[in-house]
Amino acid sequence: MTMQRSRRKAVAQLLSLSGGVALGVPRLAFGQAAPPKPASIVVNAAGGAVNKSLREAFFSEFEKRYGIKVIDTSPTDFGKLRAMVQSGNVEWSVMEINEADAERAVKLNLLEPLDMSVINMAGHPKELQDNKYVVTRGIYSTVLGYRTDVFANRPRPTGWAEFWDVKKFPGPRALRSSPVDNLEFALLADGVKPNQIYPIDLDRAFRKMDQIKPHVSVWWTTGAQSAQVLIDKEVVLGTAWHGRFYTAIKDGAPIAIDFNEGIIHRTPFGIPRGAKDAYWGQRFLALLTEPQLQAKYANLMSYPGLHQDSIKYTDPAMIPFLPTSANNLSRQVWSNAGWWNDNADAVQERWSRWMLAR
Repeated sequence: MTMQRSRRKAVAQLLSLSGGVALGVPRLAFGQAAPPKPASIVVNAAGGAVNKSLREAFFSEFEKRYGIKVIDTSPTDFGKLRAMVQSGNVEWSVMEINEADAERAVKLNLLEPLDMSVINMAGHPKELQDNKYVVTRGIYSTVLGYRTDVFANRPRPTGWAEFWDVKKFPGPRALRSSPVDNLEFALLADGVKPNQIYPIDLDRAFRKMDQIKPHVSVWWTTGAQSAQVLIDKEVVLGTAWHGRFYTAIKDGAPIAIDFNEGIIHRTPFGIPRGAKDAYWGQRFLALLTEPQLQAKYANLMSYPGLHQDSIKYTDPAMIPFLPTSANNLSRQVWSNAGWWNDNADAVQERWSRWMLAR
């Protein structure tokens, strides 16, 4: 008994000297001390407005709560993740990773397992709670956008069959220079039901892409470009990640978003295997699950989190621009990351050949 009291006293003194919970040092299991605080952790994410909003919503809170600076880097890079882990020289503490690459990373043992004693997934969809390697920060949708001034006095396009209808909705188009989403859009334009998109019928999808290809004047490669070509009126219809269109609309551009048949993607974050500050990385991931912080990010970028309570803290003016709002969610299709992970290399090779063909 005396030994136990002495041990408790020693732990209490250690916490007192280090500031304990009051200074952001998490309390561990009895008898354990948190590792020394690093001066900083590194979070790798998409960059640009995304990193800026991550800083306002999450990085600043982490710095305030734990007294550790967050250094952000970009862009996301699966090849660099794999190289760092294989070499044992891991620069990132936490990183954003697209959903298909996340599945690959798990198979290749590139990620640290989540510490579910730290990360609270209660309030999130059940399928997210079961994930052992990544936390879904939120979601985004690839959607159709168009210039409202061009379609002011005529029907406005909604859905991919109308995007493909160049007679009723004339004008140059923009699509992403990638098979991801475009093949799903092609099948939806061809009449395939949303719940029958996967597995993707590649022959049918590419035949439908043949029809729209002559009318695509811009194949965008960055998120910024996707909205800018509409702002500059290089095209009158196009696709983008919905937040890119939202930012343009907020800045006064005559653009509207159509969520009908948008493709929803998850935004996973994880910890590279061998990250030297994985302990603190786990605590950063825990912040991503908090509904108030998810709402703060959604208010900045229109990229919502999936905690059921986050909507309570979201600005009502943002609701029409969120893919998770009641009016938008049911009209969209969830991307099948597993299918893309299994087929990405072969599909990309075929896509590259198709792009080069005249």
